[in-house]
Amino acid sequence: MSQPNYTRAQALPEILNQRIVILDGAMGTMIQRFKLGEDQYRGAGAPQPGGQHARFKDHNKDVKGNNELLSLTRADVITDIHERYLAAGADLIETNTFGATSVAQADYDMAHLAREMNLASAKLARAACDKFSTPDKPRYVAGALGPTPKTASISPDVNDPGARNVTFEELRAAYYEQVQALVEGGSDVLLVETIFDTLNAKAALFAIDEFFEASGECLPLIISGTVTDASGRILSGQTVTAFWYSVRHAQPLAIGLNCALGAALMRPYIQELNRVAPDTFISCYPNAGLPNPMSDTGFDETPEVTSRLVREFAQEGMVNIVGGCCGTTPDHIEAIAEAVSPLPTRNLRRQFFYKEAA
Repeated sequence: MSQPNYTRAQALPEILNQRIVILDGAMGTMIQRFKLGEDQYRGAGAPQPGGQHARFKDHNKDVKGNNELLSLTRADVITDIHERYLAAGADLIETNTFGATSVAQADYDMAHLAREMNLASAKLARAACDKFSTPDKPRYVAGALGPTPKTASISPDVNDPGARNVTFEELRAAYYEQVQALVEGGSDVLLVETIFDTLNAKAALFAIDEFFEASGECLPLIISGTVTDASGRILSGQTVTAFWYSVRHAQPLAIGLNCALGAALMRPYIQELNRVAPDTFISCYPNAGLPNPMSDTGFDETPEVTSRLVREFAQEGMVNIVGGCCGTTPDHIEAIAEAVSPLPTRNLRRQFFYKEAA
């Protein structure tokens, strides 16, 4: 790495005060375009065949769809996607770690690989960002922590509301392992994203704080919730305002929303965040509209439509970080970057300070 994580991170608040920062788009949507089969997920077709393919060729479960495994078996695919988003103008690149916790990987009997996946994913994103960074336009790695397929607040059994399939401690331990590897691999920011259960998010935030205390390092945090429908609530029942008050103790660099909704339906909730979080940067990376199986990306909005809607958020002074979630591509990100580039960032006067590693 050219600089320690905290040194790079110190510049981010100032950049956010100067201009709107561009986050990348969907990883899963881009992976789908490669049309990889079971053998490819196990490593077939990699530029250096044999090693990883031999390692996983006899794995006892199907692994197609385990996108995080590709950081080990098909690093060429993940690097290509990162570089396409960077070429499109992204400032922040998410690591390929949305499901790279031991809790999520247990579905594939690969829980023991979670640390390795996170470390490899962060290094791939770091290398891509270093390749594209310039003094005038540094690029940053956002270590992504997804929600896990198990929730601490919601019963998996409709006949037993009190049932749970994961504990807070299990989530905390899984997230701690993930954070440790993401930071070691070169992440500049930690992104707790697609939050539909606030208790899961609290386990992630607790693990992050625990790691910061143990390591002496402190990186910026972005927290992004998911409003699942027109009720204006996340799945575990909180309104956007209640969600913010539940996580604001973490003092994130930015609070925002992503996934589930396109920009048009996300507007009132971004407006709500603007009202309740005036001292925190706002991020927004919506889906490309609604699902559309007839579309090339699986969603109905073209880059022109998504970028126009996101531009309206910027024109109203509501956002500091914008990008795309499900269905968005490098073309969407390039269009978004061009649409918001002439517009001012949302005004914020709060000062951020990060301590250096001990």
